[in-house]
Amino acid sequence: MTATSKPPLSYRDAGVDIEAGERLVEAISPMAKATARAGVMGGLGGFGALFDLKAAGYTDPVLVSGTDGVGTKLMLAFETGIHNTVGIDLVAMCANDVLAQGAEPLFFLDYFATGKLERGIAEAVIAGIAEGCRLSGCALVGGETAEMPGMYPPGHYDLAGFVVGAVDRDKVLPRMGDMTAGDVLIGIASSGPHSNGYSLIRRIVAREGLFYGGPSPFSDAQTLGEALLTPTRLYAPLVMPLIRSGRIKGLAHITGGGLTENTPRMCPDHLVPNIDRASWSPPRVFQWLQDAGGVALDEMHRTFNMGIGMVLAVSPGDAAGVLSDLKAAGEDVRVVGGLAAA
Repeated sequence: MTATSKPPLSYRDAGVDIEAGERLVEAISPMAKATARAGVMGGLGGFGALFDLKAAGYTDPVLVSGTDGVGTKLMLAFETGIHNTVGIDLVAMCANDVLAQGAEPLFFLDYFATGKLERGIAEAVIAGIAEGCRLSGCALVGGETAEMPGMYPPGHYDLAGFVVGAVDRDKVLPRMGDMTAGDVLIGIASSGPHSNGYSLIRRIVAREGLFYGGPSPFSDAQTLGEALLTPTRLYAPLVMPLIRSGRIKGLAHITGGGLTENTPRMCPDHLVPNIDRASWSPPRVFQWLQDAGGVALDEMHRTFNMGIGMVLAVSPGDAAGVLSDLKAAGEDVRVVGGLAAA
């Protein structure tokens, strides 16, 4: 080597460890295989994932796709070191959206990006994604893990998810042409804030001087971080039988914008949803956020789901049966309003 020559560089010298990526694929392959369902063709490792709609039981399918992330809820995972629940959130935010169109979530792909693959973190995140897929009945068929030195602080990562669902053409929701004034709105309980409003939540926690590892002011036997990382509910197994029965006219997944902004998205222009806020009591987490943050009630309803994760629109004649079926499944459900002329 001459005085002016420089030592050779490798990809690992630049911060990317190909072997670490290969070890991650080996670790997550059994997780993906555990989510297999009818229609999946092949396994991980190809350049694309194949899915057979006919094998999944569809005769006249319409494909419905969705994509989302977890937002600033990820900051709680970084601060607490709890990484096995945000993957459930990721699947839920995508799967619940396509469900609102009447679609059964069929398969899911994830994108995990970090500055450096740290042992255990990616596996925990993807284990959560696999669990979310299992809970929603869809298959984890692939994804992308990107190691990008300098892009993220140590211990940080970002997530995105992509889901494809299917619905037979005659079951596509919302059925706006069938909706009429007097239709009943039924609310299904959420598990908490799900994955929305966490920028405000984090601001309130910081202003109150609270520690995520300390006790939760609204949930017994949990730390504040554990309580706030409660994952988003997955509604597909519960709601798909109701969709297939033909009794559901519309569904609204209550995400950012709350009941105020999301419920009207399933309604035709000539109808508006009237939500009766007195028909349920929001869980303690929302009461604490409102009190600690001094947040106006209207702002709470525009930011959070307030304890209602999904709203169903049904005819008055079907309301009792739908409520009975959901209660028989152990659900906390109630009539939260109705449709009225605009």
